[in-house]
Amino acid sequence: MRRPGAAVLAASAALLACGHRAVPAISPPVGADADVAAVVPAPDARPDALSRSAGLAADARPRDPAALPTTVSSVEEDPRAAGMDADALARVDSIILAALADAAAPGAALAVGRRGRVVRLRGYGTLGWADLNPVTPKTLYDLASLTKVIGTTTAAMLLEADGALELDAPVAAYLPWWVGPDPRKRAVTVRQLLLHRSGLAAFRPWFRGRDGSDAYREALASERLEHDPGVRTVYSDLGFLALGLVVETAAGAPLDSLLAARVWRPLGMDDTGFRPDPGLIGRIAPTELDTLWRHEHVRGRVHDENADAMGGVGGHAGLFSSAWDLAIFADAMLSGGSAPACAREVGSGLACARARGQPLRLLPAPRVRRWTARADSSASYALGWDTPEGADSSAGRFFTAHAFGHTGFTGTSIWIDPELDLFVVLLTNRVDPSRENRRHVPLRRAVHDAVAEAVRDRPVEPRARR
Repeated sequence: MRRPGAAVLAASAALLACGHRAVPAISPPVGADADVAAVVPAPDARPDALSRSAGLAADARPRDPAALPTTVSSVEEDPRAAGMDADALARVDSIILAALADAAAPGAALAVGRRGRVVRLRGYGTLGWADLNPVTPKTLYDLASLTKVIGTTTAAMLLEADGALELDAPVAAYLPWWVGPDPRKRAVTVRQLLLHRSGLAAFRPWFRGRDGSDAYREALASERLEHDPGVRTVYSDLGFLALGLVVETAAGAPLDSLLAARVWRPLGMDDTGFRPDPGLIGRIAPTELDTLWRHEHVRGRVHDENADAMGGVGGHAGLFSSAWDLAIFADAMLSGGSAPACAREVGSGLACARARGQPLRLLPAPRVRRWTARADSSASYALGWDTPEGADSSAGRFFTAHAFGHTGFTGTSIWIDPELDLFVVLLTNRVDPSRENRRHVPLRRAVHDAVAEAVRDRPVEPRARR
């Protein structure tokens, strides 16, 4: 099989040589973005104890990029209004289509915003290898570990602002059953859960033999630390699973209800939530062909097995959302936790799901800055969020040291850079049909580099090593 890098470069060159042609607007498919302007054909690392043997399905093979559709939202504004070069930004489309043609994923959705304007809001390719309906900006993707930041970390920020959550309080103050047989767990703090320094293991396949949130509380209570708290940084699903329960206790409400009331509804993020309604199945990108546990091609059900066994809502995974909704969220975070008054207008470039007569303050700006800044030099994590580290960062080479973001196992990512005043949301279902597919990794870096290099109103330099 061809090396992905060579195939991507070859397909990119072909696309750039041919250019794109516009076509008349068509009716969007059922459940798609009502603001879709056109469907444009192209020219004529969680610890894995579950090795899948399925590999790529017969249909998950390199495709002709000329056969892949691009769905464009009418919300988009001319990139020049945001200090970006339109031709340079068009290179991003070619990069994504080339990667999809080389089987990085069946499809992808992209949102790019700068200076308060959305300059890219598009879907590329198809929902799945078997479902050939085009991806739109409102296609629902399983966010996987983006749940940790979009959901659980945001909820914790809100509760800290309310005075209901203290970061340096012990976890046992919120979860009395937490300590169990390991007395070292008495010292674990909420802050250490956020920084992945709790001492907990990265992952346990608890879904084998456990079902429901009570069973997961028992598992967490029985779990012993792998090392003393605060000593090492180990990215941990278990830590955020616990943090979700801490948030629920502090809020006196379920995590999904809290987020819907405090974040999704106020911002107009109508496509975001846990456990999507079965009626939305036609808009949801499928994930993995699970041959080991569920024995189904997972779609509309959270891909993460532990979140699924818990009931679909976990502090570490479970959220579904669209590129459009995450553009709204990213714009608010880029604006220091606020969303401006807005009206929905074609070509306005505003991340505005519904008209707002007054600005909305979701979080205090100083709190956003504090939570999204790297904690110290020992690791790349901020509070919940990650920051760019090294040449292999999913944020690429040009997002600055002030950027914050995260990735998701299913092939999702979000990066927000206050210094460049820029955000990028890239959603894929690279795990369809198998998690063995890793071609999304270079795609992420290439997209972020190309977006950053399209900025024209300020110097953009490679990020210095820290």
